[in-house]
Amino acid sequence: MEMMTLTLAMLFCLQLKHFIADYLLQPGWMLGGKGDLRRVGGYVHAGLHALGSLPALLIAGLEPTAIVLLSAAEFAVHYATDYTKAGLSGRSHAGPETRTYWAMHGADQFLHQLTYVGLIFAALA
Repeated sequence: MEMMTLTLAMLFCLQLKHFIADYLLQPGWMLGGKGDLRRVGGYVHAGLHALGSLPALLIAGLEPTAIVLLSAAEFAVHYATDYTKAGLSGRSHAGPETRTYWAMHGADQFLHQLTYVGLIFAALA
């Protein structure tokens, strides 16, 4: 597969996965568990993201070891990003009608997108 086609195919897979995992498959118990290391919600959510990235990593033609390592890295980065955002959000008490809330939401989403740039780079470099 041509490099540009492969890059865009991976990006499409990661964007679709992100929408599904962050917006369609996230019940209250997951949302509530992101800011607490003792609750399972954040771990399951990050795990969904790691598993959901498998199609993108598979089409890159990576060795199984690389797929496991990149999936584990995404799990860790996703969990840490969401955990940090949950902590900051909880301390700020900013609601969805505030600029602070949307700035934190945007920063969280931006960091997730940078993770996908890193995954694609690591897979194709």
